Amino acid sequence: MKILSFCTALITVALLLMTGCKDASVPVESTDGSVLLAGANKEGCATIQDGLFDSKGNLIVLGYDKWGYNYQAHMFNGLYENYSRPDPPVTVGDVKLQMKWNDAWLSNTDCDGDGKLDRYFGFDSYIGSGAWLTNHMSGGVKDSKWTYFVKIVAAPADAKLVNGIWFTADGGEIGPEIWGSFAIIQELETGTGAPILYKTPLGPGFGKFKP
Repeated sequence: MKILSFCTALITVALLLMTGCKDASVPVESTDGSVLLAGANKEGCATIQDGLFDSKGNLIVLGYDKWGYNYQAHMFNGLYENYSRPDPPVTVGDVKLQMKWNDAWLSNTDCDGDGKLDRYFGFDSYIGSGAWLTNHMSGGVKDSKWTYFVKIVAAPADAKLVNGIWFTADGGEIGPEIWGSFAIIQELETGTGAPILYKTPLGPGFGKFKP
C-alpha cells in the first residue's frame, strides 16, 4: 500500500511541527532508556508538570490528551485523523495509529528554557543524535484487515547519502532516505500480499544507530 507510506510521511512531519525544532548545548540521557547519550544531565530542566506548551499554544498534559498524544511516555495511540490534532478531535474512524519515539526525537523536558519540549538536545541537528520513530497503522475488518509498520532513524554523524540511500562510514546500507536527515530501516505490511517492503541489511535494531 504505497498510500500508507505517504500517510506515514505526513504523520511524522506533523509530529515534527507540533513543538518546533531547536538546538541545545549539552547531551542528555533519554528518559525511556533506548538511546543513551554521553554527559547525561537534566538537572534544572523544566518538565511537563512545570507547564510546557505545544506549537499551537496548548498546555501539554500528563498522560493521554484528547487526541491520543502522551508526551510524557513518548507515544501517540488513537485514530489516524487525530494525529494533526483537529478541533474538535475525531471520535469515529477506520484507521488506528500508534507512534512511538525516543528522547532525541522529542523529549518530555525543556532544558533550553523556551517553554517547549526539546529535540535532538545537545546536537546541531537530528543527524548523529540517535533519534528514532515508529509508526504502526491498522484498519479494515475480517478479510480486509491490514497493518502497516515502519521504523525510522536519524542518520549517524559519519553516514553518507548516496543516490537516496544512507550508508555507514564503512559502506553498510542503513536504508532509504526520508526527510533528508533520516533513514527507513524497516517497513512492512500485512494483508496486502507483500509482508516485507524493506529491512536494512544491518538489522532493524535501533541500537546500531546510537551516537
